This record gives sequence, C-alpha cells and structure tokens, in this order.
Amino acid sequence: MGKIQVEECEIEGLKVITPTIFGDERGYFMETYNYNDMKEVGIDMTFVQDNQSASKKGVLRGLHFQKEFPQDKLVRVVSGTVFDVAVDLREGSKTFGKWHGVVLSAENKKQYFIPKNFAHGFIVLSDYAEFAYKCTDFYHPNDEGGLLWSDPDIGIDWIMPEGMSVEDLTISDKDHKWSGIKEYMKERGL
Repeated sequence: MGKIQVEECEIEGLKVITPTIFGDERGYFMETYNYNDMKEVGIDMTFVQDNQSASKKGVLRGLHFQKEFPQDKLVRVVSGTVFDVAVDLREGSKTFGKWHGVVLSAENKKQYFIPKNFAHGFIVLSDYAEFAYKCTDFYHPNDEGGLLWSDPDIGIDWIMPEGMSVEDLTISDKDHKWSGIKEYMKERGL
C-alpha cells in the first residue's frame, strides 16, 4: 500500500483520505482514485457517477441525501477550500444524528469518504471552489431528501468564510426549506 493515508473519524465509516503526492520542479502527480488501494482500506465499491460543481465564497450546499437510493460518496476539492460535513442517518447507529466536518482544499488534497445513509453538505471558504465527487448510485431527482443546514438539534458548527456571517451566505430556496432531524425521524418512524 503506502499510496494513501486514511484517518478514521469518530463516526464509524467516515474516512479522511490523504493521497501520496509525487512532486518535483515541474509540479506534482497523485492518484485521486485507485480501486486496489481503496479496497485495502475497506472502501470496496463500484462508483457509477462522477459529479463536479463550482461555487463562490459563502455558498452553502446541503444537507442532501437520497432516500431510497442512497449513495456512498468520495468527495474532494479541485480548486479552493470548503468545509465539508456529513450527518449520520443510519438507523440504529450509535452516532445517529451526529456530524463530522473536515476542511478539504486543493492545497491539502484530502478526500472524504461518506458512506450511504449520511446527509452531506459543504460551505465554500475561499473566493471560489470546484468540488468533485464519485457516487455508488445514480442521482434520482425524485428521491431527494435533505435536512435543514442550521437545525439546532444537529448543531453543526459551520466554519464561516472570512469576513462573512450567516446572513451573508448564499443558500438555495430548497436548502432553506428542509426540515430538521426530529421531523426526519417522525417521517421515518424512528
């Protein structure tokens, strides 16, 4: 192995992955994904879709998930810096409703593995960021679910972009309308 370093998070299943960077005076090279290396660290799955988004400073996207077609995700930042968050929605999990966040940037080149049945979101900390991720299931537009990013029952301590406050954030109408985790639990009969 040796091509990647894996940091286990306090929430079981979440992993922060740091690739090995091969650099010289020309620049650098790294493998952003290698099935054999990932399998060796317990990420043994087939990714079927790659997505990429671009956002400006202060954009907050999330917290999203798919209800009946959940996805494992391997996320990274190609340009800029984001604070990326996952919320455990696995029924019966001892960390259900808990969150973990990690700063991902083009500089640190870290990736965040988020298993199925987690809500996911991020906030852009730099002037601009490009965010890329692999998924193990296709996007199903009629299967979208979400949690309110500011739900006090989850209590995410969002890192704010420098010079900005919550009032300055750019959040979609859809992301303002999600309900909190208590409503989610009622809907699921939990």
